[in-house]
Amino acid sequence: MMTGRGRPSFAAGGLARHIPVLLSEVLKALEPEDGDTIIDGTFGAGGYSRAILEAADCRVIAIDRDPGALAHAQELTETFPGRFRAVLGRYSEMERVADAEGIEAVDGVVLDLGVSSMQLDQPERGFSFAKDGPLDMRMGAEGPTAADIVNSLDEAQLADIIYIFGEERRSRAIAKAIVRRRAAAPMTRTGELADLVAGVLGRKRDEAKHPATRTFQALRLHVNAELDELAEGLGAAERLLRPGGRLVVVTFHSLEDRIVKRFLASRSAPPQKGSRFLPDSGEKEFLPSFQLLNRRPVEPNEEEVRSNPRARSARLRAARRTEAPAHGSGLAGLGVPELRRKGDA
Repeated sequence: MMTGRGRPSFAAGGLARHIPVLLSEVLKALEPEDGDTIIDGTFGAGGYSRAILEAADCRVIAIDRDPGALAHAQELTETFPGRFRAVLGRYSEMERVADAEGIEAVDGVVLDLGVSSMQLDQPERGFSFAKDGPLDMRMGAEGPTAADIVNSLDEAQLADIIYIFGEERRSRAIAKAIVRRRAAAPMTRTGELADLVAGVLGRKRDEAKHPATRTFQALRLHVNAELDELAEGLGAAERLLRPGGRLVVVTFHSLEDRIVKRFLASRSAPPQKGSRFLPDSGEKEFLPSFQLLNRRPVEPNEEEVRSNPRARSARLRAARRTEAPAHGSGLAGLGVPELRRKGDA
């Protein structure tokens, strides 16, 4: 579900090693060439950016919404003068970023949707229950924290978030326990939430995955609107890639992978032929804007999983941009969950 991106770099608490997931497979799918311009939409610790810059005499524009991640960009800027640029922002904004750099189209876009090891390994970020820290989970510095969510939303809304984004079958019981607990005092620590969920679900001695894993995933996805960001980012990449350009996406759980799969399937399918016996529907037919490079997702081999256990759930999907126009901004049908709002039936 989660991964590390990049090479060894200094993080809170000392030197930590960050291992890019499916690195050789990403480079094979991306095929960087001299003169290319490539967007690394999820810079992290810079592992993909560095490898791309080393593979070809190309230009990389890196984007990350985490100010802490961009602190590691200076070394690449100095190592590859004139070829690397790091920008604070969301990858869904890649068109705006490219325009600010004077770029009309790019030759590649790569997205690694995992949480970086830097974020996981810093308790103060609140992404992990491995070490107690503030219940934050924000990838950037703006917006409500996970603590704000668990202490303010009603029981039904919390249950929806945990069920939809975490695929947790016992979401109602967890939401009920949260509401009961916060009535005494607000929940502010990752350890508090992890212990509460473990108390609701129980934990077997031989169980490898912590029972709070799905709840933490759900809150992180909701706090950062990650699935909406993914859908918008895929549409932006479709519009920005030049013919022949490559889109490479690495996902870490089924919700993300389902959105990428549906997007690429819809963009690579030939236009359906209407029946001559039926009236014209009036709907515009789109030619395929992408050609799939792999019909089944590429997964890490056993050796990579042994060396980097966080890579075990990684899935890579890739496609080549055709000369057909982009299909537009309509991203309905990609499977982005919609939550029930307070007051809805």
